[in-house]
Amino acid sequence: MTIDAMTARGAGMYPAQAAGPPKQSMNSEVFMSLLVTQLRNQDPTSPMDTNEMIAQTTQLAMMEKITEMVSTSDENFSLQMRMAAAALMGQDVTYTTDGGAPGTGTVTGVSYSGPIPRITIGTQSVALDAISGVTAHPVS
Repeated sequence: MTIDAMTARGAGMYPAQAAGPPKQSMNSEVFMSLLVTQLRNQDPTSPMDTNEMIAQTTQLAMMEKITEMVSTSDENFSLQMRMAAAALMGQDVTYTTDGGAPGTGTVTGVSYSGPIPRITIGTQSVALDAISGVTAHPVS
């Protein structure tokens, strides 16, 4: 008879938890779980070194801050792309179509529905990163 992970987890003192995708990276929950397990199973005659525990806790704090910085950086980049797309309204641009052909035209609209803003040039919808040049209209 085989025992699957959900059956084994539901038995005993621990309540059953919903199965989710396997964790691919270490987060604070995993770290704390490992630390608690390590403390529970340590040899009482030779406990964990306090300096080592402080170092591990410091590494966790640093990891969390770096993760926050990456998230903030991604959000800033997304905002910059949106601002750049909006600034193209009414401008003449040169672009490369999805088929690889060059094109030119005046930007008449912007869409933020996907991860990369798309601008409208005539009937063409062009990704912002396909723009290769911008020409401003002369001031009268």
